[in-house]
Amino acid sequence: MTVGTAVAVLVGVLALATGLGLLLRHRTGRARSAGTAASTRPDADGLALDTGYGTAATFVQFSTPTCARCPATRRQLAVVADQHEGVRRIEVDLAEHPELARRFDVMQTPTVLLLDADRSVHTRFEAHPAHRSSSQPSTPS
Repeated sequence: MTVGTAVAVLVGVLALATGLGLLLRHRTGRARSAGTAASTRPDADGLALDTGYGTAATFVQFSTPTCARCPATRRQLAVVADQHEGVRRIEVDLAEHPELARRFDVMQTPTVLLLDADRSVHTRFEAHPAHRSSSQPSTPS
């Protein structure tokens, strides 16, 4: 392999790694809609007792014991839930319930689902929800 070829391969690998890193950074902590049609939105029945769900909305946080960002997410969601009537927070330890990681396609922790009053997944946050200094996350009405 010539020096020119080696440099070209190195530049290509660096460009690919940079592009993938920027894409991951852009997606991490951003809200993603779970779809608009009720038939395409998975429900979250069975994650908690019926009294554990909020009457307006519920945050479901998927965590693991080794998750470094989970405690900060837990505190942030607790503050938001306390500020809005009818909003509750449920935390699921994936170490105890690994089948739920497959059911809800959880690839990293914390992953947060925002459920509407019907327990359908309304919005999904992967990793720590992005901090918004000017506004609080909205809940479905």
